[in-house]
Amino acid sequence: MIKTLYVRVVLTFLGAFILGQIGSFFLTLGVMALFTDQYIASNHRSSEAFGAKLIQLYGQYGVDGAEPYFQTMDSRLNYDFKLADAGGTLRSYPAAGEVSIVVSDSVISSVLAGETYRSRRNEGTSIITGVPFNIDSHRYALLIKPSVRVEGRLVMWIVLLSLVIALILGSLFTLIAARYIVKPLRVMKDATRRIAKGDFDIDFGWHKRRDEIGELAQSFSDMTRDIKQLEQMRSDFVSNVSHEIQTPLTSISGFSKALRHKALKEEDRSRYLDIIQAESERLSRMSENLLKLASLESDRHPFEPRTYDLDEQIRRAVVACEPQWSGKSIELELDLPQIKICADEDQMSQVWINLIGNSIKFTPEGGRIAVSIRQTTDRIEVAVADTGIGISAADRGNVFDRFFKADRSHTNRQQGSGLGLAIVKRIVTLHSGIVKLESEPGKGTTVKVNLPSFSTARRKREIPPGGSAGS
Repeated sequence: MIKTLYVRVVLTFLGAFILGQIGSFFLTLGVMALFTDQYIASNHRSSEAFGAKLIQLYGQYGVDGAEPYFQTMDSRLNYDFKLADAGGTLRSYPAAGEVSIVVSDSVISSVLAGETYRSRRNEGTSIITGVPFNIDSHRYALLIKPSVRVEGRLVMWIVLLSLVIALILGSLFTLIAARYIVKPLRVMKDATRRIAKGDFDIDFGWHKRRDEIGELAQSFSDMTRDIKQLEQMRSDFVSNVSHEIQTPLTSISGFSKALRHKALKEEDRSRYLDIIQAESERLSRMSENLLKLASLESDRHPFEPRTYDLDEQIRRAVVACEPQWSGKSIELELDLPQIKICADEDQMSQVWINLIGNSIKFTPEGGRIAVSIRQTTDRIEVAVADTGIGISAADRGNVFDRFFKADRSHTNRQQGSGLGLAIVKRIVTLHSGIVKLESEPGKGTTVKVNLPSFSTARRKREIPPGGSAGS
């Protein structure tokens, strides 16, 4: 398996180059096989035309007297020729720097016998034409071949043709290779368009790729999955906010209309006013929590750590919640040794009130809540355990999300906006801490907050809004 895109690209284009060269070689051979015969025939015709001019000079000036006139012919340098007579005398007239024509005696004899000779492809590398003619009852054989300069044109044409074919095939194979390399990027580009339209169900199917494209696809899939989760959270957030606001507003509107009736009993009027006040306070608390969570997720929220007694702070939180737990006859167990911590006191006070209040809310009458502190060398762990209704495994991963409620029926049996644990998570994260939740349905829930015991400056750039330090 090729593990790097660089090696894959190099091997792909190297393969395209080799295939282009091999293909151009065989294709050139095929093209030359088709056109060589035509090329040879064309040269024979040209040689015969040149031979006709020579024969005219021989006939006009004689065999010996024609030689001085050869130099005046424009086409003289393009041909080599040899003159043979019946007595076996040979006269060669090679072009400048050329080698004399070499033919067999049988060829010369056949031309002297009156036959026109035309060499073929399988008879050698030169294109030789033999033309017979008579002067004064003497028979002669004129053998002609194109000079090396003319034959070089064929070589040049073959080389040029080979280069053109190599360029075309190389470009074709390179285009195919480029499409193979670029295809995954095109698929990803189309995937981004689908994501922009709200389609997050994307699977590239490249699980076996181990190169950079495979890693990019995996990162892309992870990003798409996260975006899908964020989109679902956004949708749930809008739905929950709408419901949480609409419910008290409906109550306020309904009971306000009921108060218009003049025949309404004073006792009912007082009860309706209490409901309106309670729902108004509920809206106010939710608005306050939303603003607080938004402030905590921004970089502008004040963060002022100082050293104070953590055990005393938790005791004050327990006392502040006394009306709730005493009203349900809940037993409180405190294991709070004297421990100091360096943190933002106001923010941490909100954490303990939210956790204890949450336990009270979901613990039935006569239940038990235990709050304890444990300290190690540089960490402090606070645990809030209750004997409440517990949380299912499917819901445990979402309890710290805004507006999340394990009871999705949106009934008013358990009052609350679903923001308490989200605020707890954010505050603990800002203190470089960790919050964990352990729960079983019907057996209760334990929330553990693990914090550094020393001062920790808030890392604004390292912790993005809504981020977490782990769970």
